[in-house]
Amino acid sequence: MGLNKLTNRIYFLEHDPEVDRPVLAYIKGDKFSLAIDAGYSASHVQDFYREIEAEQFNKPDFTVITHWHYDHTFGMHAISGISVAHNKTNEFLKGQQEQAMDPGYIEILKREDIHFRQEYCGQNKLNIVLSDVSFSDNMTLDLGGVTARIFHTVSPHSEDTVCIYVPEEKVLFLGDSTSEDFFNGGYMDRDKLQALIQMIQSTDCDCCILSHCEPLRKADLLDYLCSIEV
Repeated sequence: MGLNKLTNRIYFLEHDPEVDRPVLAYIKGDKFSLAIDAGYSASHVQDFYREIEAEQFNKPDFTVITHWHYDHTFGMHAISGISVAHNKTNEFLKGQQEQAMDPGYIEILKREDIHFRQEYCGQNKLNIVLSDVSFSDNMTLDLGGVTARIFHTVSPHSEDTVCIYVPEEKVLFLGDSTSEDFFNGGYMDRDKLQALIQMIQSTDCDCCILSHCEPLRKADLLDYLCSIEV
């Protein structure tokens, strides 16, 4: 599939709708590199790293998690470097660890989600880990020549949602933040959506990256979000 170049600093492995793998992104600093999200599985991470190495880039020094859902976190045990997540993300993952103590839990997930069944075909156990570093509000990483501003935000999708803003490149990574809450019957909280729209509007970005679609111009994303807000 190969890495797609968004800017001189930002590259991404595009989403794979066949198995619902989300975008995995790579920010290349002069001193450090940072990945966004830890992928669906060890296999997803390996595919990502293979493409990173094909570009002769270093493996990520940091990996930031956008939210706890398994397609973004269940590969975290296989990453290189230091993982970073919101406190609430680790709380949710702790709950997943407890459920995964039951060897039948992976079969429950396979029955519930056809994409999970494809991703974990032939596997009978899960390796769920918490992040190395956690935070409650925001943090900033200076990667050398480029900055990652990592912050918690209100979102209708998940209460632990984290976004990553790269001001030098005017790129905002939004994870799945604009989507409804699939773990609450697909409910779309309009107040939370409005708060998210206001955050995007106030952010000086040209490009927005969602985890399950192609990169979008800020104006195009806002037009779409405002159309579903009513």
